[in-house]
Amino acid sequence: MTAAISIQRLNHHFGTGDLRRQVLFDLDLEVKTGEIVLLTGNSGSGKTTLLTLIGGLRSAQSGSLRVLDRELVGSKDQALTVARREHGYIFQAHNLHGSLTALQNVRMGLEMRGSLDLPEMDQRASAILTTVGLGDHLESFPDQLSGGQKQRVAVARALVGNPPLVLADEPTAALDSRSGRDVVNLMQRLAREQGCTILLVTHDNRILDIADRTLSMEDGRLI
Repeated sequence: MTAAISIQRLNHHFGTGDLRRQVLFDLDLEVKTGEIVLLTGNSGSGKTTLLTLIGGLRSAQSGSLRVLDRELVGSKDQALTVARREHGYIFQAHNLHGSLTALQNVRMGLEMRGSLDLPEMDQRASAILTTVGLGDHLESFPDQLSGGQKQRVAVARALVGNPPLVLADEPTAALDSRSGRDVVNLMQRLAREQGCTILLVTHDNRILDIADRTLSMEDGRLI
């Protein structure tokens, strides 16, 4: 199996001069294609920083960070934008657009790719929303949905384009135990069906059993 994510001696800091604070220290990590890996650790341990670097949401500073065979250390903004289009990202607070329906929010995951016409995008968005149990809520706006339903829309948006890699940042943090379990089971099933890799940041011990491996971070280091 090839590596979807390959990291060697990755370091990262915030600030400069007297305000400089290093947050990641000499990280080495390899996530194989098709793996589901959970990353755990206390708040402030560096989990989300690492995920945003892998996701191309901020520029990696030193070491090597290869994601889907693309080196991100030293990448410019345009290259990071291209890299972001190759994976799905699920945020803790779902990050849905309140002025868009569930269908329109999911369709955005396809519009970024720009390779499909509108009817086909709507068909795919409708199909995956039906798969996640929201076929009756295509025209619902986020404020008409429960927390679990919003996160299902976010999962559908991340997976609608069949990405090879899905990154998830605390996707169950704002959900009750049943809704959280439903969401991660859904991610696991769809990922297996689509053959994609998942790296999921969590502190939720109730979902550790979905993973092929569980890793832990402490003070910016992998334990």
